[in-house]
Amino acid sequence: MTETVQPFCVLMSVYQGETLAHLQRAVASATVEQTLPPEQCVIVRDGPVPQDMQRYLDDLADDDSARHITRFTIVPLEHNDGLAHALNVGLAHCDHELVARADSDDISLPDRFATQLPLFQGGAIDVAGSAIREFSGDETHLGQVRTLPAGGPELARYARLQSPLHHPSVVFRKSAVLAAGGYPEHAGRFEDYLLWERMLLRGARMRNVGAPLVLYRVDAGAYERRGGRDMFREEVRLQRRFLADGFVTRTQFLRNVTVRAVYRLVPTRARRAAYRALTALRNRGRR
Repeated sequence: MTETVQPFCVLMSVYQGETLAHLQRAVASATVEQTLPPEQCVIVRDGPVPQDMQRYLDDLADDDSARHITRFTIVPLEHNDGLAHALNVGLAHCDHELVARADSDDISLPDRFATQLPLFQGGAIDVAGSAIREFSGDETHLGQVRTLPAGGPELARYARLQSPLHHPSVVFRKSAVLAAGGYPEHAGRFEDYLLWERMLLRGARMRNVGAPLVLYRVDAGAYERRGGRDMFREEVRLQRRFLADGFVTRTQFLRNVTVRAVYRLVPTRARRAAYRALTALRNRGRR
């Protein structure tokens, strides 16, 4: 089945806030450990990084021994201008139509691409995501699985409330992303959600695999970063954009802002408990 799958590229961005160990694990999991490895891996160095990380990136670019499996393209940026900009630059260096996103601190499970890539045969879809499983510390400390609607009308309805795709899990058609304008820059922390909105408005076909194909790293500050007035203000700006684009109705806009006000402004402990309870409820509803 995988013999007829077209070649594809992995796109990753790394910056100085990441650790070398996390990056090495992410790269290995998305290339040599895959049962269906990519032909190219583009890593955008988003601004200066520590010396040990730079040496690792240089070694990847110079390692001819691995090129029969995956060819590495390292794209150095002089300044850190944010993830959206880095990914747009990286897209220009991707040689293939199908592009798989991978974050520099997450882990792609071995059958991820062998599961996702065949879904694109025959032009059936434009984006494929998957469920993800949280983990903290090392890979033995596994947490909740986060599932999303498989596709169709349910995914379209869900997208009016929350992001319909887990960004670190997606594979997409490069042409479909570029037709939607690429990753929106200067859009705060929701560049991926705004991209999915633009693509859905253009009729993009999206699908989620029910099985978790990515281990998503959750550190001690994850739930704290999801809250606060700044985060809420960014959410309101995003919802106003959705309203202006006709992606949500005024009723949906008011619902979304109210829900986000409660979630973003409650204490971190309450936010963590509410998120885990809602995730468990959604997962039961999709069994």
